[in-house]
Amino acid sequence: MNLPKRKPTRLKEYDYGTPGAYFVTICTHNRECILSNIVGEGLCALPKNILTLIGKETEKSIQYINDNYINVKIDKYVIMPNHIHLIVILDDSGGHRDPPLQNIIGQLKSYTTNKFGSVLWQRSFHDHIIRNEKDYQKIWEYIDTNQLKWKEDCFYNN
Repeated sequence: MNLPKRKPTRLKEYDYGTPGAYFVTICTHNRECILSNIVGEGLCALPKNILTLIGKETEKSIQYINDNYINVKIDKYVIMPNHIHLIVILDDSGGHRDPPLQNIIGQLKSYTTNKFGSVLWQRSFHDHIIRNEKDYQKIWEYIDTNQLKWKEDCFYNN
C-alpha cells in the first residue's frame, strides 16, 4: 500500500528547545468550531469571543503551562472557534531547560483530549520562529485583532 508522504512540519536540524520566541497555531480536528463562538458582529457591536467548555479547558491548560514550567511563558494567545494562536517564549536562564516546543504543545493538546475523550486537534501544529522585535510586534497585533477579523480569517468556517 502506498501511503502519501507527509511534508515535514518542523525545520530540519533545528533544536526547538532553543531559547527564543515562537508563534504557534494549533487547529482543531477537521477545523471544527468547538473552542469558542464569536458573537456581536455588526455595525454597532464589536465581536466578542465566548469560550465553550472545551475552550475554557484549553485556557486552563495554557495557564497550567505558564504556572508550572519555569522557563516557558505563553506571552500572548487567542482561542478562536477552530484554532489557537500563541506566542511561546522559551528561556534557559538559571541553567534550567524545560522540554522543547513540541513537547509543550503536545501536553496542551493531550490535556484537553484526555479530558473530553475524543480527538479534538489536528495532528501537529504550525510554528514560526520569531526573529526580531518587529516580527514579534506584528504577531502580537495579529493575535490581538484576530477575533475582529474572524470572517476574513483563513481558518474561518461557517
